[in-house]
Amino acid sequence: MVNTAKAGDGIISRVSKHSVAETIDRVEAVLRARGVEIFARVDHSGKAAAVGLEMLPNQLLIFGNPKAGTPVMLASPTAAIDLPLKALAWQDSEGTVWLSYNDPTYIARRFGLADSQVATLVPIGAVIEQAAD
Repeated sequence: MVNTAKAGDGIISRVSKHSVAETIDRVEAVLRARGVEIFARVDHSGKAAAVGLEMLPNQLLIFGNPKAGTPVMLASPTAAIDLPLKALAWQDSEGTVWLSYNDPTYIARRFGLADSQVATLVPIGAVIEQAAD
């Protein structure tokens, strides 16, 4: 199930059948299997708990492939604000876990790029979404 109403412009969100941590574990495994570099994993809710604040489970994975991202940044250097790519697993107040990521066509629109210039990023959505099933 995809629900973009729960997200901002240009963000694709779909329900995950797994916990937040397991969803991000699965995204990481799928990406690593395809040779995509993992740059960082940020446990927002864990960091919040460390300072005495409560936050529903929320983890971000930052990843990329210089062969895919560099041409985008060469075409529009400010696209680096959205690159490397990210996947966010988060739990809503009803207990549903979501997997969210930037829509590559939104990145193209945001930075005035042709679809052909972000074509290397487009397949990542299908790869990421495998982790939600």
